[in-house]
Amino acid sequence: MIIEIKYGKIEIELYEKLAPGHVERFKALVEEGKYNGVVFHRVINGFMAQTGDVQFGNSKSPDFDLAKAGTGGSDLPNLKSEFSDTAHVRGTLSMARSSDPNSANSQFFICLDAAPHLDRQYSVFGKVTSGMNFVDMIKKGDSQSGAVQQPDMIININPKK
Repeated sequence: MIIEIKYGKIEIELYEKLAPGHVERFKALVEEGKYNGVVFHRVINGFMAQTGDVQFGNSKSPDFDLAKAGTGGSDLPNLKSEFSDTAHVRGTLSMARSSDPNSANSQFFICLDAAPHLDRQYSVFGKVTSGMNFVDMIKKGDSQSGAVQQPDMIININPKK
């Protein structure tokens, strides 16, 4: 799959055997075009870039609300966790969630660096195979919360390479 942002194209590989439910959800939302226009609402330098709030984070939707971005999901039910021993290293795609391990829905993040404190606590469902240089260019947020003013967005996710 290809995630297109204003800086370039990010190629990703999905781990269908490792996290089948999360990959299925991601693909379903991609097929529906739900991620197109969604902002990177939380980006912490040296940690991760979070996006995927299709409810409040879609800059092309009348429901877009940057103050609420990161609190929404999709119309689909939350996912059961699919934790694994796969490490959160630079380029890892993992699903965001609340304190409830079974609360992942549509939001995901890309690790900008290793984050071992997330291992076995978040569902890894893929990795960036090329274009990390473009991920590194995504506008960073506040150093404490990661909240981004005038955030970058996903232009398009193409399910075909």
